[in-house]
Amino acid sequence: MFNLRHLFLRRPFTTSTAHSNFHENFDSLLTKGHLDEALTLFYTSNISHTHQTYADFFHACARHNSISQGQTLHHHMLKTQKERELIPNVYVYNHLINMYAKCGCLDHARKVFDEMPERNVVSWTALISGYAQHKRCEDGFDVFSVMLGECRPNEFAYASVLSSCDRKFGRQVHSHALKTCFGEYPYVANALITMYSKNDDGKRVCQDDLHEAWMVFNFLKDRNLVTYNSMIAGFQTRGKWQDAIDLFSVMRRNSNISFDRATLLCIVSSLSSAKDHNNDNYAINRCLKYCFQVHCLALKTWFISEIGVITALAKAYSDLGAQISDLYNLFLETAGRRDIVSWTAFITIFAERDPVKSLLMFSNLCQEGSIPDRHTYSIVLKACSNLVTDKHTMVVHSHILKYGFQNDTVLANALIHAYGRSGSVLESRKVFDFTLVKDIVSWNSMIKIYGLHGQPKNALKCYDQMDVPPDSTTFVALLSACSHAGMVEKGTELFELMSKTHEIAPQLDHYACMVDILGRSGGVLQAQKLINEMPMEPDSVIWSAMLGACRKHGETTLAELASKKLQELDPNSSLAYVQMSNIMCSNGTFNEAVDLRTQMNWLGVKKDPGLSWTEIGNVVHEFAAGGLHHPERMTVRHDLEELVKELRGLGYVPETNLAMRDLEEEDKNRELSYHSEKLAFVFALKGGEFKSSRHAIRIVKNIRICVDCHNFMKFASELTGREIIVRDSNRFHHFKQKVCSCNDYW
Repeated sequence: MFNLRHLFLRRPFTTSTAHSNFHENFDSLLTKGHLDEALTLFYTSNISHTHQTYADFFHACARHNSISQGQTLHHHMLKTQKERELIPNVYVYNHLINMYAKCGCLDHARKVFDEMPERNVVSWTALISGYAQHKRCEDGFDVFSVMLGECRPNEFAYASVLSSCDRKFGRQVHSHALKTCFGEYPYVANALITMYSKNDDGKRVCQDDLHEAWMVFNFLKDRNLVTYNSMIAGFQTRGKWQDAIDLFSVMRRNSNISFDRATLLCIVSSLSSAKDHNNDNYAINRCLKYCFQVHCLALKTWFISEIGVITALAKAYSDLGAQISDLYNLFLETAGRRDIVSWTAFITIFAERDPVKSLLMFSNLCQEGSIPDRHTYSIVLKACSNLVTDKHTMVVHSHILKYGFQNDTVLANALIHAYGRSGSVLESRKVFDFTLVKDIVSWNSMIKIYGLHGQPKNALKCYDQMDVPPDSTTFVALLSACSHAGMVEKGTELFELMSKTHEIAPQLDHYACMVDILGRSGGVLQAQKLINEMPMEPDSVIWSAMLGACRKHGETTLAELASKKLQELDPNSSLAYVQMSNIMCSNGTFNEAVDLRTQMNWLGVKKDPGLSWTEIGNVVHEFAAGGLHHPERMTVRHDLEELVKELRGLGYVPETNLAMRDLEEEDKNRELSYHSEKLAFVFALKGGEFKSSRHAIRIVKNIRICVDCHNFMKFASELTGREIIVRDSNRFHHFKQKVCSCNDYW
């Protein structure tokens, strides 16, 4: 006989076991992030699913940004509710709103919200949070306003709406939080500090020069780590590095709160940006000292083991002018821990200061098996743009094609820039022509390259062919092209066109170009008139352009005014002193020029030495004036002297007007003979691959080429039958058969 009692007792146990096994497997899969397997288990099981199961799934879909699975599950839930006549559960629907909001489907989230028969404070907060995360400030504020008439907000609702508010809406929310006694809740106060910090432009300050974020912080009794981090981040955002350091010191000294990774990153970032807000060498040195102290603290607390912290420290050291060797040591310390983000960060750090090392890092990245992304390639191309030749750009270009980025507009724009800055206008144009989707940056880059290489007609033709509306940068590139070519009428026409036709208000860059266009063409008084009529204060670039025009046309009185203004705006720059001393030398007042140089030295203002680079094989050779530090200096100087003798036979005469002192003519010639670009040219002419080649000789110079060297290159191009491409600090010069692409206008 059957034991009916035994069968009766086992039946509920079996159902309970099935439920238990399902939830155990289900929880395990979701914990491990295996959403697809968990959903398969969900759809194939024959048990009734609880509200909690649906809520857990919606939460997992939000976490994995799996909107398609979430929508399918939503339809399944609606069908099940209809079949079983179940009442919608507020808890589940709150998770559903959160899922749609997190995945960016805010219209779906709002539809679910509007159709809910019952809502609680979490429902409102989830929708407000979604609008905040996707920067829909007004929608979030509107929902919050309606919420106030239906239920009392909690601290999370206040924090959510504040996270996307501007100053106008944020003040209103702050006022309401104070009325409802939520103003001192740490979660709300932290959001208020962040809101005021990011919306404070540095001009709106409260009594005693304390901005509103600081007032919230100062009056808060219960501060936590997030409170301190928010306030430090606020100081960092506005460049108040000293306040950030002081608050960090107070936090460590007067509270029991320990700092975390976010604190260190904020402090390091504030030090990193100090140079952008302060040119004082004393302040920069103090920042370097603080950076070293934070570095020691990171070592002591073992935060240095986190790749993000050491990368941020390296960037700060770089921005503050630390030695390249020290930065490279930091890079070596990250061995075995680098991901593509940290690789890219270090490549970025070295891209401008040591582009060769930046390319070596990129090579190491590829050898270690890491896959570069589009951002990595764009940074590497930036490094290539700082090199002498275009062969490195070609190598990176081949990588981009190999890994399928050929249709990436951002990388195409970077290639246009890199080829152009390496002296290859034709390659820039090829990339431009093969770019399928050209954006405004593509057009602007091509126009700028044409301008740099002295091809204003091509720049204007490119502008006429644009199929997107021009922007402010477009007109900077066009005006710069006109400036390089002395096209006064066209430049003036474009300057008027940008505001009248395109409704683009001229900014400082546009005025600087116009001052240069007018001044260098001889209209110095017109340039002065334009400066006087500007709606904003002229910056150092404008006064620099004015000073250069005055030097060219011998306007000593206006030059003194421009020099004085330039010294006030950029006291650490040597440009004002050097230009004025050149003007004095041209006028024959050598003693005054010497006095000015003495004053410059007494003030601690250092002139950037004239340096030139050329590349032979895969080695970049650097030359300073006189060539004293190059290992082959004696041979190079001898070869240069022999070449000058040959050039004199063709009619070359050294330009000695700007020789610094009242020297004999023979001494002036000697002073001019060993300028760095001349040495680089002779070395490239005699070296390796150039001996039997007819390739162009490429030279990069860190300052503007002087009149004498410009004449030298013209005669040298005729004598050798070679094209010589010189990139100085301002533009490119293509010398060919005694003619320069600048038409002697630079």
